[in-house]
Amino acid sequence: GLGAVGKDMVYALSASYVMYYYQDVLGLSATFVGLILMIARIFDAVNDPFMGIVVAKTNTRFGRFRPWIITGTVLNALVLYFLFAAPDITGAPLMVWFSAMYILWGVTYTMMDIPYWSMIPAFTEGGKERETLTTLARSCAGVGSALITIITMKIVVMLGQGNEHAGFRKFALIIAVLFIVAETITCLAIKEKSTVEMKTASVGDMFKALVRNDQAMVIVLTIVLVNTSVYITSNLVIYFFKYDFGGATWYNAYTLFNMFGGAMQILSMMILFPLLRRKLNTIQIFYTGIGMAVLGYAALIVLAFATKMSNVFILFVPGFFIFAAVGLLTVLTTVFLANTVDYGEIKTNSREESVIFSMQTFVVKLASGVAALAASLTLAIFHIQKDSGEGAAQQVLQIAESSRVGLRLSMTIIPIVLLVIAALVFRKKYILTDAKIEELSAEIRARRALEEAAD
Repeated sequence: GLGAVGKDMVYALSASYVMYYYQDVLGLSATFVGLILMIARIFDAVNDPFMGIVVAKTNTRFGRFRPWIITGTVLNALVLYFLFAAPDITGAPLMVWFSAMYILWGVTYTMMDIPYWSMIPAFTEGGKERETLTTLARSCAGVGSALITIITMKIVVMLGQGNEHAGFRKFALIIAVLFIVAETITCLAIKEKSTVEMKTASVGDMFKALVRNDQAMVIVLTIVLVNTSVYITSNLVIYFFKYDFGGATWYNAYTLFNMFGGAMQILSMMILFPLLRRKLNTIQIFYTGIGMAVLGYAALIVLAFATKMSNVFILFVPGFFIFAAVGLLTVLTTVFLANTVDYGEIKTNSREESVIFSMQTFVVKLASGVAALAASLTLAIFHIQKDSGEGAAQQVLQIAESSRVGLRLSMTIIPIVLLVIAALVFRKKYILTDAKIEELSAEIRARRALEEAAD
């Protein structure tokens, strides 16, 4: 759990603020930033599965997962700092710096993220045990992500004394240090269980295996759609508060809203999910989460156009439904993906935790890249960027009315469409009910008992 807090603090800082930092603070073109974010995700299509293979082949006295977790953490922390500590350059040199640092950040994050999540299906059997551990890990990850969304702009303004460039550099250093501390404690504290020997394969063989595991592919597509909708909103919400909600101290309302949203997301994972689980199965809870999110976005549209955007507490109404839904869906997609490992073992006679969870890392980052590209196009099309001037207090926080309308519609309508598509795909293709998972787990236990008896 502590490791999840640390790594999602780092991920949230990059996913939610790298576009704002390079586009709105340093002045790079929104289209260029979005394009690089998307290119980096395409690069991950090769890098992430390759890392899954490397983990599968690892066999040291420290275990299979821990060596990569700690190595990836140290490297990623260093790159994170340089990503948000861009030198005082502009134009082409800044473009090169951003491109190199962001791609390196993705590579090094993959090094620790894949082995971290691969431990869940490796250390647990399907059913209640796996759901409990997944809920714990995702809840703690939610804490890390929420902390970043809550405190970032407040701390950045404070550390930089109004200079966001300096503030982000100092804040990134703090987060990088905390990241290393959290993952070091995790690696020292956990004890790896002996796991079934993982079958290794080439990148081509691995993608073929994923295609054969139709349930994994369904969940992968669902994760892309759900996370893209969430990341589009998270990328644009800072611009919504800065240019639509407005005011010289806009970051105070932004911080308060994120504090409420983060609390709702964490409570949803830790309390709402277990409560719903008493009465509903995981598939029913999934549809409940989708419905809540769509309802929240619809409420946000109504409030944005029917009321004057001046009271942040009004936004708590749609925020409750959206953030609570995100909490539910975050837990469920990880549970569903872990379940596909058991399904794949039965179907293909190969158990590949790292292979499957390397795909999770890839698709989550792919979703963030697609969302960032969509957000950057929104910013470019509707001309949303700060005017010249150093420091938050000197910025002229005004945009045209057409820009406000475009921003509001982009951060609500697009997510609604993607969530509806996700629900339709899931409904048509997903077959791993609770009963089916119990059946698969029993069959796997029987197979292993026979193998042990034969040995």
